[in-house]
Amino acid sequence: MTDLATTDLATHYFDEARRQFRGNKRLAEAAIAQLKDEELFFTLDPESNSIAILVKHLAGNMRSRFTDFLTTDGEKPDRFRDQEFELNAATTRADVMRWWEEGWEQVFTTLNALKPEDVMRTVTIRDEPHTVLQAINRQIAHYASHSGQIILLAKHLRSKQWKTLSIPRGKSEDYKRAAPKAYKPAS
Repeated sequence: MTDLATTDLATHYFDEARRQFRGNKRLAEAAIAQLKDEELFFTLDPESNSIAILVKHLAGNMRSRFTDFLTTDGEKPDRFRDQEFELNAATTRADVMRWWEEGWEQVFTTLNALKPEDVMRTVTIRDEPHTVLQAINRQIAHYASHSGQIILLAKHLRSKQWKTLSIPRGKSEDYKRAAPKAYKPAS
């Protein structure tokens, strides 16, 4: 592959990574927006996490992984992961949303600073080497799994008041008829 083709591929990869992260952020935010304040802190059972805890964990992970991304281990010595799964009674929705925004700001600031030649550089996470591509893919998968948990919990909590984030149940055929150019069936 030529240098130009490699550069184009790396640029495309970073664009796609940002798109994936933005999509996960948007969907989780749309779910969170449907919740009453107290629902952010609801747990299904003593072993489950509330949405507030999931957000706190994500924000802690984002800060750790994406601060000094190219030069320090992604597991920062000042990260106390276990504390990400604890809340105090004074925690508010504003606190949760501040953590959320600060975490995502770190992700996007770092991604926006990366250059095509960085894609195959080596970074470490918990002393384990990863290419930049591998490290970013690892985080896309991690954040997608927690975004899915947030959506599932929000949908459970809102029940009949839930506003779908996708094509409503039973409306797929209507969607295909309304947007035939956008719909491309799998081959």
